[in-house]
Amino acid sequence: MPPHRLLLVRHAEAAGGPVDAERTLTPRGERHAAAIGSWLAGAGLVPDRVVLSPARRTVQTWERARAALERAAGPVVDARVYGATVEDLLGVVRETAEDVATLVVVGHNPSVGELAGLLDDGRGDLALRREVQGGFRPGQVAVFTVGTAFAELVPGTATLEDVAVPGD
Repeated sequence: MPPHRLLLVRHAEAAGGPVDAERTLTPRGERHAAAIGSWLAGAGLVPDRVVLSPARRTVQTWERARAALERAAGPVVDARVYGATVEDLLGVVRETAEDVATLVVVGHNPSVGELAGLLDDGRGDLALRREVQGGFRPGQVAVFTVGTAFAELVPGTATLEDVAVPGD
């Protein structure tokens, strides 16, 4: 079985607002979201499956990123990603079909950053690990290689391959 790739993405910079789920991207966030797509395309990371939080800022982040990606899968909105617990995010990942090679999850902190830290098996670059542990910034992407089926993913079983904040 070839390894799977899991990309954890924190939505790009969002404006404040009275209703959290309706917060939109700032102009800077829009630029960073587009840069995420360009970075993914340049790295050959075109997803077979994309799961988003229903929050407006995550939907906007993926819409702008997807514009740079040919053949990218259409997104699936899952309220558990907005619920923002590590257990919920792991559940979303574990439900991914075996034929999906590259999965992208676009969500929120603290859960996206916490999950990135928990999944890391320590075999990747120490500088990348420190970058993830230093806080998951808006628009940040963490790329993991998963050597098992997504259904078997547990903490400490994925290798952190890359971390970027495209557009910075």
